[in-house]
Amino acid sequence: MQDWRKNKLFFAILMAPSAFWLVVFFTIPLAIVWVYSFGGRGPEGQTLIGFSFENYRRAVEWIHLGIIWKSIVIASITTAACLLLGFPLALAIAFAPSRLKNVLLLLVILPFWTNLLIRTYSWIAVLRERGFLNFGLEWLWDRADLLFTFVGMPDLFGEFQPLRLLYNLPAVVIALIHVHLPFMVLPLYATLEKLDRSYLEASLDLGASQWRTLSSVTVPLAMPGIATGVLLTFILSLGSFLAPDLLGGTEGLMIGNLIAHQFGPSRDWAFGSALSFLIMYATFIVLWIRSTVASRSQTGLGI
Repeated sequence: MQDWRKNKLFFAILMAPSAFWLVVFFTIPLAIVWVYSFGGRGPEGQTLIGFSFENYRRAVEWIHLGIIWKSIVIASITTAACLLLGFPLALAIAFAPSRLKNVLLLLVILPFWTNLLIRTYSWIAVLRERGFLNFGLEWLWDRADLLFTFVGMPDLFGEFQPLRLLYNLPAVVIALIHVHLPFMVLPLYATLEKLDRSYLEASLDLGASQWRTLSSVTVPLAMPGIATGVLLTFILSLGSFLAPDLLGGTEGLMIGNLIAHQFGPSRDWAFGSALSFLIMYATFIVLWIRSTVASRSQTGLGI
């Protein structure tokens, strides 16, 4: 009897629908955008096919490099915050009792069940001048003012002034952390769940403290999950469009907004394509470095 694993025709039939979908709706459109990146913009906004590096030269002008650098900084801050918040959460889920793990994982992926636009607009309701956060602060302010009035110190605080929490970079970072935190937690959890706990027990038996075991044993063993989570979070944050557009105001312009502007009001598809592929090239280089380092680590360990 023939081994079904060696039946190439069987696998070709199984792969044909997905391969067709990827080629028609992903590879071909991506190739068209790549061709556009070497073209130009006509007098009426049409894309002229050609071969020139002018769009890439424009992409590395100082004004655009400033936006790219700001996007990298925002993505880095978001990634660092997600790592600091996500590692303890993933660790808690991995070491939680079996009956609670599914519930905790469900809570982590629950935001995916809500549309991203709705989640972003919810931060407007929270952070605006008459939003939930300022209402809460105003309530505390009034209670404190009543208390000091009662002890004979009226008008010590004066009138409450709402904090400007919206349409700035902190609002963008907060929303990006909210959106991308699950992308950090899930790879970390997958790594920590498969962790050989005998190493942790050996470290504790040899006299290491909990903190020393965490820093010297758990974190190094969880490094593959950390690297995957960092890459996912950083790449997704770098290309974010919705949160900077709705929450950032004039301060929150990121590379994703600049690209969208080229494909929208500016009608300069060639330049927008060059910007898109500039980010894609950088992403491929980072992924290649990550893959090379991982391969060398496995080779060094004899895996």
